[in-house]
Amino acid sequence: MGALLGLVFGAGLLLIWRSGSRAPQPSAAATPGWPARRTDLLRQAGVDGVGSGQLLGAQVLAAALALVLVLVITSTITVAICFSVFGFFAPVMVLRRMRRRRQVALRELWPEAIDNLASAVRAGMSLPEGLSALALRGPVELRPPFARFGAAYRASGRFGECLDALKDDLADPVGDRVCETMRVAREVGGSDLGTVLRTLSELLRSDARTRAELETRQGWVVNAARLAVAAPWAVLLLLGTQSTTLVAYDSARGGLLLAIGAVVCVVAYRIMLRIGRLPEDQRVLR
Repeated sequence: MGALLGLVFGAGLLLIWRSGSRAPQPSAAATPGWPARRTDLLRQAGVDGVGSGQLLGAQVLAAALALVLVLVITSTITVAICFSVFGFFAPVMVLRRMRRRRQVALRELWPEAIDNLASAVRAGMSLPEGLSALALRGPVELRPPFARFGAAYRASGRFGECLDALKDDLADPVGDRVCETMRVAREVGGSDLGTVLRTLSELLRSDARTRAELETRQGWVVNAARLAVAAPWAVLLLLGTQSTTLVAYDSARGGLLLAIGAVVCVVAYRIMLRIGRLPEDQRVLR
């Protein structure tokens, strides 16, 4: 019986590991560094004027505030340290949530923008003119980046450099594909650009509908898992109103128990995210 349970447990772990994306991983030389990834996260979340160092300062400040606040409530240093660690990672979690919301919003807007661009190309406008026209006729949320592109192109006349700046400004996988399509069309020419753009628009609409349906179906499962992870720590914080119940956590064994509980919660939450994760577009054309 023990061997059977071990076999089933091992098979389950293997299936969880194999459930991840099968996309090839970038090489170490092509992988951006830690500050670059954090800066990219800020851009994808739509936060302008904030750098990696400022984000680190916000994390330290959030950790210090959580430490002081929980220490005042519970008068238990081990519990306060646990919540301080949670506070340190809270800004990054908020940014990731903002990035997901922004990507979902842009996913709904890009088909309209691409349709406008295809109409401009079909009407005989040049590629720079068509991209600049999106500052007036495109979706409202996408107008500022294209307006900055138009101003930069009128000032310099360098299409490639302006496209690179537009990609960094948009910080979106679909935006990368559109910009690279414009670059190739500008360099090699061709009469099929309108067809390519219309096909891309149809594919994006289909992908948005499919993702919306899947996210709606799995939303209640993900929220239930998040509640299950957060509930024990909320109960622990509520116990802080009675100091006698938290005396045990001041000892070494109590601190070890809290550490084990934190590790179990993090591992369980990461496994839940890996099992329920949908394939995401990566910025492979940066």
